[in-house]
Amino acid sequence: MTQTNPDTVPREELIEEIRKAVEHRAAWMYLLLKGARERGLDWDDFAREAVHKTGAIHGGKRRETMDDPASMLEFSRSFCAGNSRDVFEMEVLKADEEGYYLDFHYCPLVNAWKKLGASPDEIKHLCDIAMDGDRGKADQFPEFEFTLGTTIAEGDPVCQLRFDKIDIS
Repeated sequence: MTQTNPDTVPREELIEEIRKAVEHRAAWMYLLLKGARERGLDWDDFAREAVHKTGAIHGGKRRETMDDPASMLEFSRSFCAGNSRDVFEMEVLKADEEGYYLDFHYCPLVNAWKKLGASPDEIKHLCDIAMDGDRGKADQFPEFEFTLGTTIAEGDPVCQLRFDKIDIS
C-alpha cells in the first residue's frame, strides 16, 4: 500500500481529505446511534458519557504538554491547532489571557449527517452529543469556562465556541 506524503499534497486537497475523514467518523456515529435507537436505546443513556470521556482524555493529554495550563494564550495556541482550523474554517475572534473565541464557518459532521438523511432534530441532537467531546476537553481546564453559542446544526451560519478565564482561587 502506497502512502501519500502530506508535505507533497496541495493544501486544498489535504483539507478535503481530512474533511472526508471527519465525515466518515460522523457517519459511523450517526449509524451507530441510529441502530441503537432502533433497538430501543436512548442516545443520551450512553453516547454522551462516552464522547465526554474521549474529550477528557484528549484534554488531559493536552494539559500535560502545556508549560502553563492556566494560560489562556497557551491554550489558544494548541486547541484546534494546525489543519483543524482550515477543516472547520475557523475564525479566531479573540485570543488573549482573558478569553479565546472561535467561530466555525463549516462543519463536516453536519454535512455528513445531512447526506445520510438525518432529520433537523437528529442533527441538533447529534451535534450536542458531539460537543460533549469539547466539553470533556474543557473540563480538564478548570481555569476556563466553556460556552457554546450558536451552532451550524441549528441552522446558524457559525458555531460559536467561547472560553473565558475564571478565577478559581
